[in-house]
Amino acid sequence: MSRGLNKVMIIGHLGRDPEMRYTPSGRPVTTFTIAVSRSWNTADGERRTETEWFNIVAWGNLAEICKQYLYKGQQVYIDGRLQTRRWEDKEGQKHTSVEVVANEMMMLGDRRDNSSQTQESTEQTDDVATPTADEDEFPF
Repeated sequence: MSRGLNKVMIIGHLGRDPEMRYTPSGRPVTTFTIAVSRSWNTADGERRTETEWFNIVAWGNLAEICKQYLYKGQQVYIDGRLQTRRWEDKEGQKHTSVEVVANEMMMLGDRRDNSSQTQESTEQTDDVATPTADEDEFPF
């Protein structure tokens, strides 16, 4: 197989309300964190739980939808790809961050309000999900 595969699927709860910003070119970008917990029993029969935190980045129309509809504590499904971002701060310190660039988002569980709206599912088109120079200029 000459092609690679970079695909991530996560179901978890938002650790904070989404934050939306705009790149210098005016493109919306929304960031938030998702906590994913797993539980298992040790050989002694002790129940253990471990929580992994994921940084999520959504671009374009999906960014606007995430900002409008998602909130801290809400359960959500994210489909996307892993991206490693490297940058240097003003003091010359090098930083690395691994994040999930969302292609699709689906709200799960109960909605905060009891409106009659149906469950939202969104998907970015290829041109929106493709990295651009704007993404490289936006360290998180």
